[in-house]
Amino acid sequence: MTQALAQSSGSIEQNFANSLTSMPAGDLSVTGAFYVPVYSSVSMSQGKLRADFSVTLSVHNASETKPLVLKRIAYFDTSGKMVESYLKSPVALKPFATVEVVIATTDTRGGTGANFAVDWAATGEIAEPVVEALMVGSVGAGHYAFITQGRPVRLLGKN
Repeated sequence: MTQALAQSSGSIEQNFANSLTSMPAGDLSVTGAFYVPVYSSVSMSQGKLRADFSVTLSVHNASETKPLVLKRIAYFDTSGKMVESYLKSPVALKPFATVEVVIATTDTRGGTGANFAVDWAATGEIAEPVVEALMVGSVGAGHYAFITQGRPVRLLGKN
């Protein structure tokens, strides 16, 4: 049985060309990052059953007027090892535009504790991006869909 792989590197640039724009001129002085927990697989029945889910990561530019630069979209497995990187170089997302990364149901490399890291930047004040993941799968006759929201990465502990 062949393992289906996630989108190949570079496909964001190809698949979402209409969502992208040229890189903004100026210093990328505003930066941020999101951590997005996802569930490529879920353990059920006290760990005796595993349900596999497709995962769609969506990154939305919530600004109506300014481009959002995506610096990194990386997929990690349960052990924290990077499974796939989806950007060869930074890309700029048009205002209100979206890009997506799709992990097939048959791609279980992420496991039960998979996650994405999304790093972004802008040339100045901008609406915070919206980063979510949709998981869809079935177990027996039941079909399931749920979302997780990306959480902004903030450093804590320093005064």
